Amino acid sequence: MIARTNFPEGRGFMRDESEGLSSRNGAFRYRWIVWGVMVLAYMIVFFHRLAAGVVRDDLVRAFSLSATSFGNMASMYLYAYMIMQIPVGMLADSLGARLTVTAGMIVAGAGSFLFAFAPTASLLLVGRFLVGVGVSTVFVSILKIQSKWFREREFGTMSGLTALIGNLGGVVAQTPLAIVVAWISWRTTFAGIGAVSVVLAVLCYVFIRNAPSDMGFPPVNEATAAPVRKTSLSRALANVFARREMLPASIVSGAFSGTYLAFSGAWAVPFLTAVYGMDKAAASTFAAWTIYGTMAGSLLTGWISDRMGSRKIPLVTLSVFATACWGILAFSGASIPRPLLAPLFFVMGLTGTCYVISWAYAKELNAPDFTGIGLAVLNTGSFLGSAALTTFMGVILDASASLPPDAQYGRAFLLCFAACVAGVFCSLLLPETRCRNIAVELDAKRRT
Repeated sequence: MIARTNFPEGRGFMRDESEGLSSRNGAFRYRWIVWGVMVLAYMIVFFHRLAAGVVRDDLVRAFSLSATSFGNMASMYLYAYMIMQIPVGMLADSLGARLTVTAGMIVAGAGSFLFAFAPTASLLLVGRFLVGVGVSTVFVSILKIQSKWFREREFGTMSGLTALIGNLGGVVAQTPLAIVVAWISWRTTFAGIGAVSVVLAVLCYVFIRNAPSDMGFPPVNEATAAPVRKTSLSRALANVFARREMLPASIVSGAFSGTYLAFSGAWAVPFLTAVYGMDKAAASTFAAWTIYGTMAGSLLTGWISDRMGSRKIPLVTLSVFATACWGILAFSGASIPRPLLAPLFFVMGLTGTCYVISWAYAKELNAPDFTGIGLAVLNTGSFLGSAALTTFMGVILDASASLPPDAQYGRAFLLCFAACVAGVFCSLLLPETRCRNIAVELDAKRRT
């Protein structure tokens, strides 16, 4: 005998299923609001990261800065960003991305106001440092948000899209910034950026939610729905530092992201104005081609690596081409024809995104429990390289002040070339992961 169907219960089940589907669709819609606010904050990160070089002449006139002093000032952002990586990871885990980024944007706004109205060079450095502390909260937090609001198979695509839009902030920090500064002064411009940062802090607090459950939605990504197993910071760090492959991966990241940030964020515009006689607007336009290349590479590099099923081959290939570009810049100097500068800068930015693959290595060399801290350690190495290169390029320029401008910058760019050579060497030392976590295999190999 066939049992009679209970239609009322069936209708109830269908209603519950429909409500569940509607709730999930609501989460899919709202996540774009959460991500959209976060990525606007990420544009502010890149704006500050790359803005110093454009206003260099203004700062030199206002505070009588030497090249070394300017390099130190520009590096304050990078040093602050570097030392905050692990603390920010802990804050994002304990307070959540919403409060962490809200507080960070308030601090960044305060730092931008102090930078804008600084009466002395010392307070200029303090303002730049506070900006670095504030914006350091965004990157880790946006990755955390993506892991909660987007499916695993969407994570790579969203990370590339995040990097692409973030770099638009760097584009704004080139020619548009030069035009605005010429129109209303650098002090007023940075005060305006401070006000924008405070507005974004309010938007972050109002609209960001740490997970779909905070809105009453079901989890979008089942893989991150369960609570993460807790571990002590000391144990996590011990495991990451015991992984000796992390050192060459960190050097790769520091070399190629460091040269990009040192060039685009500090010395590209001064190089083009001093060596090629460009005005600030033209120099900013040329320098922006490095950012365009980085934007394209941010989307393509990881995707190509995934499609190939290889990390090492694209890493080594791209790092060699990026090093060759730096070699041309270091050894050719002013002899590079002006029409070739933009293509050179574009290729330099495009191939320099080989550092993106180092992030995959940080994830695939460490056990899942230690992925977050592994990424934090790698990011610390990245910004240590960026800060050191920015600072020491200024020292080299001051030490060679008696030489013609092309010779000065040639010597400074040799430092970047040497860093890239070290990056290529370290890329050869990394194992091939085949785009999978090999932590267990490495542990077994060491035990035997």
